[in-house]
Amino acid sequence: MAEKIYLYDTTLRDGSQAEGISLSVEDKIKIAKRLDLFGMDYIEGGWPAANPKDMEFFERAQRLTWHHARLAAFGRTRKPGGRVEEDENLLAILQTGVKVATIFGKTWDLHVYQALNTTLEENLAMIRETVGFLVERGLEVVYDAEHFFDGYKNNPDYALACLKEAASAGASWIVLCDTNGGCLPGEIEEAVKRVRQVIDKPLGIHTHNDGELAVANTLAAVMAGCRQVQGTINGFGERCGNANLCSVIPNLELKLGYRCLPPGHLRELTEVSRYVSEIANVIQPNNQPFVGYSAFAHKGGIHVSAVMKNASTYEHIPPEKVGNKRRVLVSELAGASNLRYKAAEMGLKLDGRQTSDVVECIKELERQGYQFEGAEASLELLLRKASGEYRQPFQVDYFRILVEKREDQEATAEAIVKLRVGDQVVHTAAEGNGPVNALDNALRKALEEFFPAIRRMRLTDYKVRVLDEEAATSAKVRVLIESRDANNSWSTVGVSTNIIEASWEALLDSMEYALLKEGAQREAAGA
Repeated sequence: MAEKIYLYDTTLRDGSQAEGISLSVEDKIKIAKRLDLFGMDYIEGGWPAANPKDMEFFERAQRLTWHHARLAAFGRTRKPGGRVEEDENLLAILQTGVKVATIFGKTWDLHVYQALNTTLEENLAMIRETVGFLVERGLEVVYDAEHFFDGYKNNPDYALACLKEAASAGASWIVLCDTNGGCLPGEIEEAVKRVRQVIDKPLGIHTHNDGELAVANTLAAVMAGCRQVQGTINGFGERCGNANLCSVIPNLELKLGYRCLPPGHLRELTEVSRYVSEIANVIQPNNQPFVGYSAFAHKGGIHVSAVMKNASTYEHIPPEKVGNKRRVLVSELAGASNLRYKAAEMGLKLDGRQTSDVVECIKELERQGYQFEGAEASLELLLRKASGEYRQPFQVDYFRILVEKREDQEATAEAIVKLRVGDQVVHTAAEGNGPVNALDNALRKALEEFFPAIRRMRLTDYKVRVLDEEAATSAKVRVLIESRDANNSWSTVGVSTNIIEASWEALLDSMEYALLKEGAQREAAGA
C-alpha cells in the first residue's frame, strides 16, 4: 500500500488571515464539516486565546460528530518568565476540549532576541515546559517550529536544539516552518535531511508562498522525509498565502504515489475548492492549477485537434481525477477541431462547409470586438443557427427608449418593444431605473405570457468594456451579460458603438438561450 501523508488544514486559522477574508463562526463550521468529509486528517480551528470567535467555534464543534478529522487548537509557547500553569493561552486550549494542540515556538535566534526579548536558554525552557504541560494532560502536541529554515541558516545548532526540546518533551509531530516564505526547494530538502538525522519524531512541513514556491517547497520536504503537510484550501493566507493544498494533494497522490485522502475522495477536490471560495466570498482564479475553470481549457486549434485524438497530448492528468472537466474554447484562434468538439457537446452535426463558414464568421466577429470565450451561450446560439436546426422563438420588430431627467429628481427610463410570437403581435412598454433595466422589463413583459420560463431567469451580472478608448464617447463597446435560473448560469455578448444596442443584443441572446434550455429540459423530461 502507498505510504500515508497526513493532511493538516489551517484554512480556518492561517487562511482567514488573508486580506479580504473574514469567516463567521457559521462559515468556519461549514468549511470544517466539508473538510472532515473530504478526508482531512487534522483541521486547525483557530487560536482560542486570541479570538473569542475561535473559542465559540470550538464550543460548537464539541457538539458535532466528526467522521475523519481531528480538530486542533492553535497557540504559542508560554510567555518568557511565566508559568505554564497560569498561562491564559494554554488554559484556553484546554478549555476547548480538543485532543490536539498545535504550539508554535521560536527557533530563530533573531526572533528570540528581538521579538521575545529573552535569552536563548529561556526560549528552550519555554518550548520544553509548554509541550510537556500539554502532553501531561493527554493532548497530542504538534510543535510548529516557527521560522525554522531562517533560523537553521543563521544558527543551525540552536535551531536544532529547539526541535530537540520539543521532541524530548513529548511532541508527536515536529513541523518545520518556512514562515517568511523565502526559501528555495534545495534549501528545504537539505535542512529536512539534516533534521532527520537528529530528530526521531515524525516531521511535518509548513510553507508560505512569498517566493511562489510554497507547493514546490512542500513537495521537496515530503520527498526529503516529512510526513505531515500543512496548508490551506486554495492557498489562502497572510501576505502571498500558504501552501495550496488543492495543488499539494494531487501532486502527492498522482505524481509521487503517496496516499493522502480516502480512496475516491480526490475526485471531490474541485468541488471542495469552489465550496470554500464561495463560503469565503472570494473569486477563484480561473487559471488555478487542477481546480480552476481554465485548468483544462483548450483554445488553440492545433491543441484541440490533438486533444480530440489523445487528451494526454496537452493534459498532464485526466481532469476527472480531480473532479474538473475539459473545456474547448472558440475564438479567432479556433480551427475546425474546436467547432466540431463544441458542436458534438451540443449534439449538433456541422458539415465541412458549415464548419468553415462558422470559423470565418467567428474570426470576423472577434475582429469587430466580440469575444465568445466568456459568452458560450451566444456561441451556442450561433452554432445552432449555422446548423439550420434552430428556430427563433420570437422576432423583434423594434424597440424605443425614452430617458427623462427633471430637476431635483432621479432620471427614469421607459422602453417600448414590439415583437412577434408566431402570428401574434405584442406591443408593450415598461419603466426601469435605467435604459437597460427598462428594456429588460419590457422584453420580459412581452414574453412571459407565451414563455413562463422567462419568469424563472434573472440577470446576475452586467459588464461593459470600451474596445477603442481613443474614440472617447464614440468608442465601440462590448457588453457581457450573465444570467441564471434555478439550475444553470450562462453568459451572452453584444458589441456596438451604441451601448444600448450592444446591451440589447446580449439581452436578446440571454432570453433566447433561456428558452432554448427550457425546451431541451422539457424534451429530456419527456424522453
